[in-house]
Amino acid sequence: MARVLVTGGAGFIGSHTCDTLLAHGYEVRVLDCLQPRVHPRGRPSYLPSQIDFQQGDVRDRHAWERALAGVHYVFHLAAYQDYMPDFSTFLQVNTFSTALLFELIVEQCLPVEKIVLASSQAVYGEGRYQCPEHGIFHPGSRPLEQLARGEWEHLCRRCGQGLAPVPFDESVVHPHTAYGISKYAAELLGLELGRRYGIPTVALRYSIVQGPRNSLYNAYSGICRTFTQRLLNHKPAVVYEDGKQLRDYVHVLDVAAAHWLVLSRPECDFEVFNVGGTRGVTVLEFAHLVAQACGEDLPPVQRGEFRVGDTRHTVSDCWKLHRLGWQPRYQVERIIADYVDWVRQQGTIPDTYEQAAREMKQHGVLRPAAAHLSPAS
Repeated sequence: MARVLVTGGAGFIGSHTCDTLLAHGYEVRVLDCLQPRVHPRGRPSYLPSQIDFQQGDVRDRHAWERALAGVHYVFHLAAYQDYMPDFSTFLQVNTFSTALLFELIVEQCLPVEKIVLASSQAVYGEGRYQCPEHGIFHPGSRPLEQLARGEWEHLCRRCGQGLAPVPFDESVVHPHTAYGISKYAAELLGLELGRRYGIPTVALRYSIVQGPRNSLYNAYSGICRTFTQRLLNHKPAVVYEDGKQLRDYVHVLDVAAAHWLVLSRPECDFEVFNVGGTRGVTVLEFAHLVAQACGEDLPPVQRGEFRVGDTRHTVSDCWKLHRLGWQPRYQVERIIADYVDWVRQQGTIPDTYEQAAREMKQHGVLRPAAAHLSPAS
């Protein structure tokens, strides 16, 4: 029986991937450090008992050596994500660990047949835009001075007109955060070393992945968690900027299906693929959908704040993966409903928003714009 190693396999993406692999008859091993802010109660109960679980850090050579013994395939999903300025940690966990994985395989001539790397929409930075007069642009990050004035949209650098967001394919990469840079560097390491040493490698650039098992305790885990926590505690969702930012959301089960596809299809080797949702949704629309799923009629509020490093509009074009037969099955409404249902089953629901906001302010991540905005409609 083929053995698959899933790093970060106790997390919500990793655990659903483990379920898929077990359903297809693979033997599954997990390497996970059980980071306390994600797994404060240790090994999660949803992780099947037949999994060979090993606790360890992907920055640790010895942990990798133990975990790779007898392994045929690797899903390297373990990652560090945060809004804090922990720049070196992003590179250590996300990039160094990838280099270490390939180093050990090559050094010890390990019989690994394929590696799937978890990457991110963050590698695109601000993404792709179109000016009616001057065509396509891939702008850099928005200046802090612009954001402090409460001016959110990108403008054409030639004529000053507003730019319209366009879904982006895999062709142009322009990361502007330490997290995005760390993920792109990991991609480059994996794909180039994989080609050189004959180790088939695939990188998947996820949009915003949401769904059951998304940790209630990880402050980075996305607005579905944040909004759900607030609303189930009868508090309004808090929206940054003007709430008109476009995002696309993908169900964790669709991501697990993409994992299975690229593992089983040799034509995916040495390629990168976007893995995204069915449509772009504004943050305000998303907040209203979460409120509806939670049975609350509290409108979202805006406090005239923005987060340093946030992108304005990010929606992925997934045609490349669609051509191979993958399609997202779940609309955003179902994604939200599935997560809210799961959260309700967890008992006491913590509301960690205000503490996280205080920490972001202390580190200069969450900042006020010049004019305070009125409550959203």
